[in-house]
Amino acid sequence: MNRKRSRETALELTFQMMINKESSEETMENFIENTDYDISELDLDYIKLILKGIDSNKEKLDTEIEKYMVNWKIQRISRIDHAILRIGCYEILLLEDVPYKVAINEALELTRKYSDEKSISFINGILDNINKNK
Repeated sequence: MNRKRSRETALELTFQMMINKESSEETMENFIENTDYDISELDLDYIKLILKGIDSNKEKLDTEIEKYMVNWKIQRISRIDHAILRIGCYEILLLEDVPYKVAINEALELTRKYSDEKSISFINGILDNINKNK
């Protein structure tokens, strides 16, 4: 199983969950039924954990993220950056088996792939501050 690809899938599904305002269960069920991915290569337990954790803790995660947004409101950032921040924040604060350096590095890799250059330092700064002050 590929954790990097699973994290990327978790990002895609987190984004979908935010756009469609679906629960983690609905999102995961739709993904499994309709995906073209070879799900045997994915860590479905990890993806479910991320989706359920974000769904159950989104207010807490968003409050934590917004604490470190200087002159910004969470509603002003792109949804993809918001999804990346939610995953990174969740991994840093609530997943003990993911080292914070891995969570931040993987969030930055996702940002490079799915967002723009300006977002890299923005996301890095927020996640670094979340980690330092947890």
